[in-house]
Amino acid sequence: MRYDLVIFDNDGVLVDSEPIANRILAGLLTEVGHPTSYEESVRDYMGSAMHRVHDLVAERTGQRLPEDFDATYYARVFDGFRRELESVPGVATVLDKLAADGIAHCVASSGSHERIRVALKKTGLYEHFGEERIFSAQDVGRGKPAPDLFLHAARTMGVAPERCAVVEDSPLGVRAAVAAGMDAFGFTAMTPAEKLAGARELFADMAELAAKLFV
Repeated sequence: MRYDLVIFDNDGVLVDSEPIANRILAGLLTEVGHPTSYEESVRDYMGSAMHRVHDLVAERTGQRLPEDFDATYYARVFDGFRRELESVPGVATVLDKLAADGIAHCVASSGSHERIRVALKKTGLYEHFGEERIFSAQDVGRGKPAPDLFLHAARTMGVAPERCAVVEDSPLGVRAAVAAGMDAFGFTAMTPAEKLAGARELFADMAELAAKLFV
């Protein structure tokens, strides 16, 4: 099937940010009294908008995170991105092929607009999208696994959901894509394949993605 729009998650799909972000999130949660390992952060929060971190902590402990939690987290993450962040190997080639074949593509991420832009500009991927093709959970209020973000991106781009492919690496993202009526392509570089149930296709290397998208 030839898709009219390919929607990319950002963290872990376009940029190799999940190890940096989850290391920082686990450390900060531990600092403020909620001991969390890196593995637990990946398991519980990978692919989440920040409101879900707050909600899960409150649900589990009955306590609220400090008011400056998000500001501290983002300051540390952006510093880490500027020092360490790289693009996911092979993704620029996929984006070049989409552009050459005239297939529209965009970013739809649970991260904030600032986080997305910092990451894309640091890794040189920003030029593949530009301002008009970057969408954040901030735009819709509810992050993944709600389908709102993907539906908003498709509507803005003028494409019906059933004509969209979503490239995701988190269970929450795959669930959101399926709920939106879109085909999900699950990237298993960090996530075990069995946790991405519902994806139309699974792949472990970006070199495999183009072949799956262009069948």
